[in-house]
Amino acid sequence: MRIAVFGKQFGEVFYESCATLFKQLALVRAEVFIYKPFYDFIIETVGLKPEISGIFTDYFDLPESQMLFSVGGDGTFLDAVTMVRNRNIPVVGINSGRLGFLADISKEDLLVAVADIMDGKYEVRELDLLKLETSTPCFGELDFALNELAVQKRDSSSMITIHTYLNGDFLNSYWADGLIISTSTGSTAYSLSVGGPIMHPSSQNFIINPISPHNLTVRPLVVPNNFELLLKVEARGGKFLASLDSRSCIIDQEVELRVRKADFSVSVIERAGQSFYSTLRSKLMWGADKRN
Repeated sequence: MRIAVFGKQFGEVFYESCATLFKQLALVRAEVFIYKPFYDFIIETVGLKPEISGIFTDYFDLPESQMLFSVGGDGTFLDAVTMVRNRNIPVVGINSGRLGFLADISKEDLLVAVADIMDGKYEVRELDLLKLETSTPCFGELDFALNELAVQKRDSSSMITIHTYLNGDFLNSYWADGLIISTSTGSTAYSLSVGGPIMHPSSQNFIINPISPHNLTVRPLVVPNNFELLLKVEARGGKFLASLDSRSCIIDQEVELRVRKADFSVSVIERAGQSFYSTLRSKLMWGADKRN
């Protein structure tokens, strides 16, 4: 089995777990290919030299693999998606920190989780992405997002106005600090923090969610993700900030933003016995009663 490993820096609390991960991969005689900056960090900082078959640096030299292990938090997982893109390589999220919806394998569960995955005790889920189309090549080939597109003002003063259209029909002019177009997967990310609904990742929808709207009756709206959204922004300074997951760009207000469902999806590994519902219970403490 060929396994790609992608990651970034992590704290000392995960050093032992990192060693455990590579020990497990060596036990099953996996061909391990590792992201070069991550490999350098492991050798120089962690003091670990895992057995590997090769390294990769980007999407173009990422070898064909049965799966890719993302070691870090949800931000690292989102970066791993830009590494995999449309290659149809399932991603496994290993959490080296605390809370993680995408990187949902904790260091406490790592040994059992990796053993289960190597034994084939998992399912593959497909997650939809959104695609941003503009007249400016701001995001280049990385014009997609697993979580959300966020349109925001550049400073802390005046709000911006986002004129929003659905399939060519005018919806609303949002006078707000910004607007989030979230996928179902992203419903537990930025959108949730500004009062958006939680949606099952397999729901084929977008969430249109204003950030601190001037009119308090303007609420989040859920629409099918086969709709095309058009955003026209007015900003006092003539520019606004657009972000696709963790990637940001300053854009002139003359530039229109078109959002639609991406032509490809991302495959993720879901262990047997684990589900979106168990993640809600463990990460958001659903059902927990502190009185007991």
